[in-house]
Amino acid sequence: MHRTWPDLDVLELLVGVDDHGSLSAAARIAGMAQPNASRAIKRLEAQVGTPLLQRKPTGSTLTPEGTVLAHWSRRVLGEAGQLLDVAAGMREKRAAELTVGASMTVAEHLMPAWLGRFRRTVPAVTIHLQVRNSMQVCEDVTAGACDVGFVESPTVPRGLHSVAVAHDRLVVVVDPGHPWARRRRPLSIAELAATPLVVREPGSGTRTTLDVALHEYDRAAPLLELGSGAAVRTSVLSGVGPAVLSTLAVSAQVDSGELRVVEVDGLHLDRTLRAVWRPPRQLEGPGGDLVRLVRRNRT
Repeated sequence: MHRTWPDLDVLELLVGVDDHGSLSAAARIAGMAQPNASRAIKRLEAQVGTPLLQRKPTGSTLTPEGTVLAHWSRRVLGEAGQLLDVAAGMREKRAAELTVGASMTVAEHLMPAWLGRFRRTVPAVTIHLQVRNSMQVCEDVTAGACDVGFVESPTVPRGLHSVAVAHDRLVVVVDPGHPWARRRRPLSIAELAATPLVVREPGSGTRTTLDVALHEYDRAAPLLELGSGAAVRTSVLSGVGPAVLSTLAVSAQVDSGELRVVEVDGLHLDRTLRAVWRPPRQLEGPGGDLVRLVRRNRT
C-alpha cells in the first residue's frame, strides 16, 4: 500500500504549537506566514482523518490527538536532524579529501613541489594523486573520477573549464654520440618530421603537441613508443634515437652534457600547462585552493 508521507515542516509546526501554545507563535518561530501554516495543518488533518487543533478566537491549541502526534513528531524530527548531521559530516569528509589527476610531465617535475606547499598550507586535506597521460586525465575529470586535473595538451575538451598554471617548452634531444649532436646548422622541420623518433604514446600532451606541430609534414613511423617521459629520456640516453621532450624532463641531463639539444629552424614548441575541472566555472573547495596556490607561485 502506497503511503503519503507528511511534510517535516508541518510536523515542526505541530511541535511548535505544543511548545509555545499557539499556531501563530509556532509559525513565527518556523519562519512561516500564518495563512500558510493554517493550510499546512489542515492538509495534515485531512491526511490523518482527525482534527489536530482546537481553533478558538483567542488562538489554537492541540486536541488530544494532536498532542499524541506532536509527541511522535518530536521523535521523527529528532531522527531527521540526525540524518542531516550525518549528511553534513559526509560532506565535510569529502571536502577534506582531494583527488588530483596529473599528466606524466606535470606529476614528475611540478606536482611534488605544488603538493608540498599545499600540504603545509592545508594540512588537514588528504590528497590522492593519479598519474595518467593528458587525455586520460581529462577523461577522469569529465567522469568525476578526480576533482581537478593538470594537463599539458594544447587543447581542453569541451565541457571542462581550465586555467593556465605553468609553461614549458619541448626540445629535440639526442645523446652526444648522435650525428645531430655535431651539426653546425639547425635541422629543418621537414628533416625532423622524416626522422623516426622515440615518442610518447598517443594521448600524452607531449605527443599531441608534437603531432599538431608537424601535421603538415610527411611523418616517419615512430622508432619506439613509450608510456612515460622518463622512459623516453632513458632511451635517448642509451643511444636509441632522438626524441622531443619537455625542458622540465631533460634540463638536468642537458646541463650535465648527457644530452644535447638540437635546434630546429622555425619550430616553436612552447606550451601552456593547465588545470582542468568540471563546471561550475569557479572551482571551490580544496581543488580550488590548490589551483590558486599553484597560480600564485608560478614562475
